[in-house]
Amino acid sequence: MFENVVCYHCGSDDFTEMLKAQEDLTGKPGEFTFVTCNNCGFAYQNPRVTIEKIVDYYDDEYISHRKQTKWGILTPIYNYVMGKYDRDKDRIIRKYVKLNEQSEVLDVGCAVGTFLTHMQARYGSKIVGVDFKDCSHYPGFDKIDFHQGLFYDQDLGENRFDLITMWHYLEHDYDPRRSLKLAKKLVKDDGRIIIEVPRLDSKTFTVFGDRWPGLQAPQHTVLFTKKSFIEFAEESGLEVVDFLPYGAFPAYFYIFTGVAFKILKGKGINISRWIYPYFLGQILMLPITIFEKYLNLSMQTIILKKP
Repeated sequence: MFENVVCYHCGSDDFTEMLKAQEDLTGKPGEFTFVTCNNCGFAYQNPRVTIEKIVDYYDDEYISHRKQTKWGILTPIYNYVMGKYDRDKDRIIRKYVKLNEQSEVLDVGCAVGTFLTHMQARYGSKIVGVDFKDCSHYPGFDKIDFHQGLFYDQDLGENRFDLITMWHYLEHDYDPRRSLKLAKKLVKDDGRIIIEVPRLDSKTFTVFGDRWPGLQAPQHTVLFTKKSFIEFAEESGLEVVDFLPYGAFPAYFYIFTGVAFKILKGKGINISRWIYPYFLGQILMLPITIFEKYLNLSMQTIILKKP
């Protein structure tokens, strides 16, 4: 089930154990080890679950693939919150890219495809998605040019896309350097690559430690600080246009689930039972999360281009 790996950043096999984590979200059994490289300080999971076995952790209980959408009286709030996530992605994008009907957008790790269909509806752009799991049975995939499998194995042309996005994808990647080099090949000379990942040097990691939601063991293979995120991108041949100490993904989710993980200690979250306190807490925490752009709570986003 496990395989040893060398540092994704520098290739060294000299490391120190950082912490052990559990699959806190669904409660699947197992203990997973994260280490830091003694040569460059990069943090990653080692040993990691083999790529043949990791597919078992991307079932319908995985957060991006959950099917339930009916939550009684909370359904309108749920739909608003899920839609807001895609709208917030769009707010970040339009600062850096102008899209129209001639544009092509690639979303790597597209999951159920709502972001892509939002972009197509708003800009009329051609939309392409890649995901490890076949999600093509979800609504809207008739509009998406969908490719199943590992991103770095895809043949999608060259100098093609006006925008490539990776919303919480790169931390899952089994060869993130190779994926960034492929993204460089695929993006147009005046295009942009936008990547959002959890931030290891954040306040929520400091608070929650081995129950930090950003660990998401065993699906997350690498953990980025601001420094390692920027270095990793630049050493993959890309130029940093901008760095944002926040993301589209709500920081509140990390606060709430971090508290829940501390309480449940690896038993997994029953969403049906926790959804009411989730939304109540979101209202109570609004004064804090409204300033998350300035607080380094959990996320980071990088905007890249060809040099």
